[in-house]
Amino acid sequence: MQLVSIITVNYNNAPVTEELLQSIFDKNRYSDIEIIVVDNGSKVDPVPAWIITYPTVKFIRSETNIGFAGGNNLGIKASTGGYLFLINNDTEVTDDLVGLLANTLDQNSNVGAISPAILFFDAPEVFQYAGFTKMNYLTGRNQTIGIDEKNMGQYNDVVGETAYAHGAAMMIRRTAIDKAGLMAENYFLYYEELDWSERIKQKGFDIWINTNAIIFHKESRSVGKNSALKEYYMNRNRILFIRSHAPAFTYCMFMIYFLSIVSTRNMITYLRNKQFSFISILFKAIYWNFTNSVNSKRLYFPS
Repeated sequence: MQLVSIITVNYNNAPVTEELLQSIFDKNRYSDIEIIVVDNGSKVDPVPAWIITYPTVKFIRSETNIGFAGGNNLGIKASTGGYLFLINNDTEVTDDLVGLLANTLDQNSNVGAISPAILFFDAPEVFQYAGFTKMNYLTGRNQTIGIDEKNMGQYNDVVGETAYAHGAAMMIRRTAIDKAGLMAENYFLYYEELDWSERIKQKGFDIWINTNAIIFHKESRSVGKNSALKEYYMNRNRILFIRSHAPAFTYCMFMIYFLSIVSTRNMITYLRNKQFSFISILFKAIYWNFTNSVNSKRLYFPS
């Protein structure tokens, strides 16, 4: 049995993180685990109180917010497990979740990373994720399989390859990390799991899903469903991902599409919704990609 390091990142959401910890203590049946919580520069440091309340959990504190990838990388560096299960703090686990994923990795040495099925916490009969399709590099779009579908058994017993792991819940083999490297911290927020999946595949591993393993996701508790931060990084990192993985000609075609179609459509939406500040945020997301290299760690934090 492999030791599984369960890693989660907290940012200004201590009560939600505590709900996750309680769900692990109450429901998880896989015995060989360590739990690591990274506090990512929360305004009020919850770690001193947590150390008293949760003596078996390993806590790490970053004094600044270093992003989803940066926070997870701190946890990875502190972990000792052969498998690393990265889960959002706004999730709750189910009984067999960890065991099913770990057993799948045990039995399939070609699998570098695996995700469970993800259902919405507030609508537990509805899927958020049952796999990803491959990215269309001309449009920078792919599809989330199963999203918003009611669970009628249509994805029962799906155990096999998918295009990308899901950042809300993914178990990674340590040897895959050793070869592919840590998560790319310049993404900061969004698309980093797609980039990581691509790099893991480039090292000869497969990305799988096991829909018999289920996790419930509260989604978007940290940044808000329509926040400036989310809007900026979703646009900036969509471009960055294509820059990083598409051939040069394909990237040029994508940028023509993005500037002419996507940007126009987004601005119409912003105007319709009276989100006028989002227009400048979109331009800043585009501008970053014209003025920074793909490996640049220069960030921007819209207010």
